[in-house]
Amino acid sequence: MKKVDSIPVIDVGALDPGGEAELDDLAREFYRVYSTVGFSYIVNHGVSDELIQRVFAASARFHGLPIEEKLKVELDCNHRGYIPINTSTDVNSKLAEVNHPNQSASFMVMREDDPDAAVVKAGCYLAGRNQWPELLSFREEVMAYNNAMSALAQKLVRVVFRALGADTQVMNAFDTPTTWLRLLHYPSIGAQRDNSVEDLASEGVYGSAPHTDFGCLTLLAQDEVGGLQVQAPAKEGEAGDWIDVPRIPGSFVVNVGDMLHRWSNGLLRSTPHRVINVSGKARYSCPFFFDPSVATNIAPLDCCIEDGHEALFSSINFGEFLRSELEAGYDHHKEKN
Repeated sequence: MKKVDSIPVIDVGALDPGGEAELDDLAREFYRVYSTVGFSYIVNHGVSDELIQRVFAASARFHGLPIEEKLKVELDCNHRGYIPINTSTDVNSKLAEVNHPNQSASFMVMREDDPDAAVVKAGCYLAGRNQWPELLSFREEVMAYNNAMSALAQKLVRVVFRALGADTQVMNAFDTPTTWLRLLHYPSIGAQRDNSVEDLASEGVYGSAPHTDFGCLTLLAQDEVGGLQVQAPAKEGEAGDWIDVPRIPGSFVVNVGDMLHRWSNGLLRSTPHRVINVSGKARYSCPFFFDPSVATNIAPLDCCIEDGHEALFSSINFGEFLRSELEAGYDHHKEKN
């Protein structure tokens, strides 16, 4: 494995209350990193360690509940609730032949919509309320973290579009963002099967199979157990090496997804990554995904298309794309069809 210093660390302290010059410098650094590696750690992000610790504690309390309690809030048609192990498979992965479900369980929280919200009344895809277990203070702890991450992601997305030279109107797509907070629990499949990372990968057994994220930005908090790996850029036609991405205290791991790759006409790299937990311990992580409204049509921005060249991607509707991805990858959505 390559050393961790191949994953850059970006200081985002200029987000608040940075001036124009500082934000321009940050935007240039984002473009440099995300047009090459596609992954970084960010530090000085403004989300307190205490808040992060609280959401990890809440996640551990939930996953420690009896299975019958967790199944009371099993994943619904609006993609909120408990996702048991062996019910999610990365069938659309272009990076590996995936025949086994992901070896993880999770609890999914999305944007909280009141019943009288316009998106609910209009029947927008995935609009609705979250499901909550009967667990003291769980909802409050999780939503406090969710709201802090949403505020941070709004600032980061502005920097990304600033880096691309995009018109500020593109941010209108995030007025009603699609957000996802996933509280993940990975058992140690290596310890259970007495296999190495390479053995499990050759068998197609993963905590999370090799994939790229389908949205815009992912901000990941992870524990010290390890297991996350990022694929380095390919060289001379060969697939890039898998790089370990251990926890750096006080940081988030941030990556670009397929929609920003498409919006940027391929300039920003949606980087493959995977999770294989051979530590002998349970692994917990809390990825937060920040995406545009489901009504958004996503096509390469004019500022990302060089003169005399054509767009590399056609326009797609984000909501329609999401529906196809969720129905393909999750047993609970297949059952609704």
